[in-house]
Amino acid sequence: MDNASKKNILTEGKVLPGIISFTMPIFFGMLFQQFYNMVDTAIVGKYLGINALAGVGSTGSLMFLVIGTVNGICSGFAIPVAQSFGAKNMDMLKRFVAGATLLAAILSAVLTVVTVLLCNNMLVAMDTTAESYEYAYEYLVIIFAGIPFTFLYNLTSGFLRSIGDSKSPLYFLFISSALNIALDFLFIVGFKMSADGAGLATVISQAVSGLACLVYMSRKYEVLKLRRKDFKVNGFILFRLLSVGIPMGIQYGITAVGTIVIQAAVNSFGTITVAGVVTSGKISSLVACPLEALGAAMATFAGQNIGAGNLDRVNRGLWQATFLGFGVSAVMFGVVWFFGRYIALLFMSADEMEAMNYAMQCIRINAAFYCLLTIVLTFRYTIQGMGYSTLAIFAGILEMIARCLIGIFLPAVMGFISICIASPVAWLAADLFLIPAYYMCLKKAKRHYSKAFHTESL
Repeated sequence: MDNASKKNILTEGKVLPGIISFTMPIFFGMLFQQFYNMVDTAIVGKYLGINALAGVGSTGSLMFLVIGTVNGICSGFAIPVAQSFGAKNMDMLKRFVAGATLLAAILSAVLTVVTVLLCNNMLVAMDTTAESYEYAYEYLVIIFAGIPFTFLYNLTSGFLRSIGDSKSPLYFLFISSALNIALDFLFIVGFKMSADGAGLATVISQAVSGLACLVYMSRKYEVLKLRRKDFKVNGFILFRLLSVGIPMGIQYGITAVGTIVIQAAVNSFGTITVAGVVTSGKISSLVACPLEALGAAMATFAGQNIGAGNLDRVNRGLWQATFLGFGVSAVMFGVVWFFGRYIALLFMSADEMEAMNYAMQCIRINAAFYCLLTIVLTFRYTIQGMGYSTLAIFAGILEMIARCLIGIFLPAVMGFISICIASPVAWLAADLFLIPAYYMCLKKAKRHYSKAFHTESL
């Protein structure tokens, strides 16, 4: 292991300070990404008008489904790399990196072709309005054409996090986001392009950050510098990567289904209610960033320590991270309760009082149960980091079922409050599965992982 890699290891030292140190760059990256998304949306709405804003905005669920799947797959591919790093088996690590690179190339090509060809069909199936269809199509088809670059950035940043470097991906995210905003202004304001300018700006910035990340990791870390011999991967390598990566990708698709059902229920209440719920979701995306980042950090922490055979450290790390998350949840509830209306003004006018009231009711109920969300995130990501992504996917299925049942049956009985409780009930359903599932995984790991990841050859 080279000197640059040694300082990033999460298998040594105090548990909680190590987790916090690794989490902070991920948190700032997520926060910055939320800020960028706000600015990007504002540029489209201000300079292209309401139809363009509706068109680009209407692609959100499809982008979450497809791009989220890509992110999940790449995160899954990074887990065996983290486990090998924890086991100090650099030969295996390189072969996992090479195998993930080959699989990502194949999957990105397939997904690009399929999504570009089906883009029209997907927009029609979503009943996209005639006024916004053109904007939605020209934006989405460019985003889908750039899927290989999405794979590139998420895969390379995943490799860096797997060896304990969560800071470098943050720097490349800053560069990508700043470039994206600058290109938005250049293409839309300067060149007078339409929604395709916004899509092109996103793809170009993603390509630049992905290529920069690739060059950086190859030069900075010897363990991530591949040679021809490393690409001689076998069936075990490919199966291991797919068995972790594909379930994590599917997780996003399952979540998207439940979200779409709830959105349909929200739509039945009318435009003002929709505006309130959308605003609540945006506030939640901001204030829940620390919890999301903590969960993401646990995947790498668990992966490295499972590889090193530190099962007690995994367990201590999980519970310390979870209790930390409880504390953060209490703080975030206070932020929402006292400052939620001020945050909402970032997304709506102060005179939209009815929509504001809907937003506050929804976000306050959700924030009151962030402790349940904390358990979902820390336990699910830990299970995935241990290599049991297929098992963790059942938590997503339970979340989807809970949201679907609430979205279909309760609005007519309970009214708007049913929308407010959908996520807390879904989190509770997932928690009831994840806690016992984790201990089952821990028991399995004691029998299998320590021996498997200290094997010198495959």
